[in-house]
Amino acid sequence: MESMNLNKHISGQFNEELENLRNHVMKMGGMVEQQLTNALNAVENTDEELAQEVLTSDFKINLLEVSIDEECTKIIAKRQPAASDLRLILAIAKAISDLERIGDEAGRIAKVALKSFSGAQQEFLLSLDNMGRQVLKMLHDTLDAFARMDVDAAFEIHKDDQKVDREYEALTRQLMTYMMEDPRSIPKIMDVLWSARSLERIGDRCQNICEYVIYFVKGKDVRHITREQIEKDILGNR
Repeated sequence: MESMNLNKHISGQFNEELENLRNHVMKMGGMVEQQLTNALNAVENTDEELAQEVLTSDFKINLLEVSIDEECTKIIAKRQPAASDLRLILAIAKAISDLERIGDEAGRIAKVALKSFSGAQQEFLLSLDNMGRQVLKMLHDTLDAFARMDVDAAFEIHKDDQKVDREYEALTRQLMTYMMEDPRSIPKIMDVLWSARSLERIGDRCQNICEYVIYFVKGKDVRHITREQIEKDILGNR
């Protein structure tokens, strides 16, 4: 990935601190992306060993979040950054929180691989995998946009969350219909339903991170406003 657009400072040490911070965020992002990849592969191949690996390695992501958060606090206390430097550190602090939660959702998805499904129910695992690959690409593109602080890419990904929402709604309707037709399947289908919900939440987390990119580049908080408003009022002068 290309480096995000960092300001250069008179203090070479400050530059180094910001670059280290960036590298640690990208490392965490790579770990989270791998967790989601492993979780989806575990479900697709009913790989219990890989699923357990996802569940047991989550602590590494948690520890990295704490470490990066401490780095952000130290830089703010020591350097008292202003303007874009402060926005960058705040964007990173918020992004790592969302990344940690994506890791948690990957763990919930991995648990499905520990369940046994009948032949007919396997179809829903396939639907879950299709949605999962779409969300995985969204996560990859989000991390790339964050690495480069690419506001145009971030906005396009932000819009893509609508596709994930539609996929989730369609899969939910299918699962609800199946459960009504075969009540005995409810416990297993609920596992798939909760995993689909986890994927939908990952899409939301990616959307959040894209909003932090826009905040850093444009200096505007775009949470809780419509995409139309973002495009017209915030990005209109791209």
